[in-house]
Amino acid sequence: MSLYIQRIKRAATVNGVSFFLLVVLALAAFFPLWWIIRSSLMNNAELYAWPPSLYPKKWLFSNYPQALKNFPFWLYFRNTMMIIVPSVTAGTLTAVFCGYALGRLNFPGKKIIFSLCIASMFLPGMVTLIPLYIMWARFFHLADTYWPLILPYFCGGGAFNIFLIRQFIRTIPRELDEAAYIDGAGYWTILTRIIIPAIKPAIIVVGLFLFVLLWNDLLQQTVYISSPEKFTIAIGLTQFKGSLYQDWAMLMCATCMAFIPGIVIFLLGQKQFVEGIVLTGMKS
Repeated sequence: MSLYIQRIKRAATVNGVSFFLLVVLALAAFFPLWWIIRSSLMNNAELYAWPPSLYPKKWLFSNYPQALKNFPFWLYFRNTMMIIVPSVTAGTLTAVFCGYALGRLNFPGKKIIFSLCIASMFLPGMVTLIPLYIMWARFFHLADTYWPLILPYFCGGGAFNIFLIRQFIRTIPRELDEAAYIDGAGYWTILTRIIIPAIKPAIIVVGLFLFVLLWNDLLQQTVYISSPEKFTIAIGLTQFKGSLYQDWAMLMCATCMAFIPGIVIFLLGQKQFVEGIVLTGMKS
């Protein structure tokens, strides 16, 4: 009995220490975010004060309307969503189609195609940036448009996303497909009525990955977009930083407006995101 009590106490101690470490790590991870939010609600004099304060002495929510006068957030947000909505939709759908084909169907060259897909994940984006720009700009004359940022996602949504969907589909028993096939269901019916409902967490994970990737994609957006009225949030924030010199309060306001939509989207799909990551690759 005493041994059992000792085990309970030891487990309680380990759980307590683990919880304390998790709280400390969570606070450490949240601290930079809080520092940006806190800085956006101060004036510049308070920002440069020493020692620095963890919270504003006076909460200046008026900084945000002031920042919007010089930072056209809603224009940049609209432009960003014009890229994200079709890209995420097309990328997620085509990733599901490709993952289903590679995970369930049998056709010549399947292993070679999957191997090339995996190999492309190790190819740095900088290697293909210049050839792709030449193709879009010189051959298709689509420079300074959103099409070079959207059309590639109609081709599978990225190798990693295809791999993620394929691995999740492989966790679904093939007996379900065979039973549906015996009942007269075709590939499309099996995909839409059996596979897609079962891999909903993975689909949401792919959508979130694509959203975050496109929201933070400064390099390609800078390469292809040059007109100020077409700037996205990533480009607009960079230009705003360069035009304000030492006005850090306004810059922090713009930064908060830039990352808040991404946080909201992640929180909405957090449950499915965690479930999809945990279950991906597990056999039934």
